[in-house]
Amino acid sequence: MLGETVLVRDAKPITLPLMASEPEPDLAIVQPLRALYRTRHPYPENIFWLIEYSNTSLSKDLDAKRKAYALAEIPEYWVVDLKNRCVKIFRNPNDGDYTSEVTLSNGEVNPLAFPNIIILVRRLLD
Repeated sequence: MLGETVLVRDAKPITLPLMASEPEPDLAIVQPLRALYRTRHPYPENIFWLIEYSNTSLSKDLDAKRKAYALAEIPEYWVVDLKNRCVKIFRNPNDGDYTSEVTLSNGEVNPLAFPNIIILVRRLLD
């Protein structure tokens, strides 16, 4: 959908320098800087948004990971809750947490970085 404007990294590390941490989100939608990522992982300023697919790790994804990503000021974080068949969308990081949370079980969502792109929630859940 986004073509060459992004790079989708599947279960590869990102670097959160403030926490000296390198989590591996299920999907990281990042700037298309392949040559740079051969020398280092994407930093928060390279990340458009992150997606975690959650089944058994829901509490960790909604608490520890959410707070870590917000502290790193990653602008958008989605948790696809496979058990409850919904997507939780966190936006607007501020002071170590996200100030906006929306839960969708159907319909569509537009990523903040790409407001003209429409993603069907059911595609995320299927």
